[in-house]
Amino acid sequence: MSDESIKELTPPFAKGGAGGISLTAVQPEQLRVPSRKLEEAHGRRIRLLSSFVFISPLLAAFVALFLGAYGVTPLQVLHIMANAFSGIDSPEAAIVLDIRLPRIILAGLVGMSLSTSGATLQAVLRNPLVDPFILGISAGAAFGCAISIGFLPGMSLQVMAFAFGGLAVLMACTMARSGGEISRLSLVLSGVIVSALFTALLSIIKFLVDPMKLQSIVYWLMGSFALADWPQVRSAGIGIILGCLPVFLLRWRLNVISMGDEEARTLGVNVSRKRIIFIASATLAVTSAVAVSGIIGWIGLMVPHLVRMLAGPDHRRLIPLTMAGGAAFMICADTAARNLTAADVPVGIITALAGAPFFIYLMKRGGAESWGK
Repeated sequence: MSDESIKELTPPFAKGGAGGISLTAVQPEQLRVPSRKLEEAHGRRIRLLSSFVFISPLLAAFVALFLGAYGVTPLQVLHIMANAFSGIDSPEAAIVLDIRLPRIILAGLVGMSLSTSGATLQAVLRNPLVDPFILGISAGAAFGCAISIGFLPGMSLQVMAFAFGGLAVLMACTMARSGGEISRLSLVLSGVIVSALFTALLSIIKFLVDPMKLQSIVYWLMGSFALADWPQVRSAGIGIILGCLPVFLLRWRLNVISMGDEEARTLGVNVSRKRIIFIASATLAVTSAVAVSGIIGWIGLMVPHLVRMLAGPDHRRLIPLTMAGGAAFMICADTAARNLTAADVPVGIITALAGAPFFIYLMKRGGAESWGK
């Protein structure tokens, strides 16, 4: 219909004038302007929140340095950190540099590893309620560490944790393999079986071990950074970084894998090979964390969901934000554990108290919304 025809069909009162109401047609460009402004405002909001998430580990670490049983002011912390390599000899410097700083760094590394592994496994298995426990990684690592504490004190916790964590994943993948392929549903079910098996074996260890060592195992299983020091930071940091680095570099492939196996194969991605790479990387990161912190749950479930609600499901942005968010969350949880009571509360209790209500919220809201669908 031509413009002249439209003018002929326009009723007289729509043309304005004395006593008339102007109903001038709105051009499409005018309709797109508010939508474009809303998109720009939404983009600025996401960029602002993302920037805050990226710097949140540094902010949380700085606050944690002057919170504790021994009072240290923020100005003292700044002075100590500025002269950290000049050999300051004072009680405050010893507390900040030798006790609190390695604990904060270790908490950040562990939080980064657990949250990154959670986001990775959720994408690989296309299940938003998956975390590092689901494949038996944490249960296998805990069993290995319990053997080291109870019967083989000369063996490294990191080596035993990685060995049995890797064994748990290998068992789950072997059980799930059918016809040369690994179904994600079979892998989840196999992980539940393997996790139950290693949990039962861990109970046997606790039943047989010496009562004095039993106390150490039980306290260690609660999750804590009370024994953190610089050697632990170095040993755990190597494994955590080696485990998280492949995920960070290949994070864009998680977008393809999370679309489904058929779609990923259509785009030329070897799904089985990439799945093995991501699961092996997550295993290395989680076992390295469990060896120094014990069992700390819910981080791998909560943080990826919170970041996904903030920034969307694109793993190119999700993985870096999850790393930063997990580190900040764990530092805050450990700071709360140090300051809630006179005793050092295991941080695993803090994360469980926060995680259980969050899981209920996810069930009520529906996993699909948090997954970005």
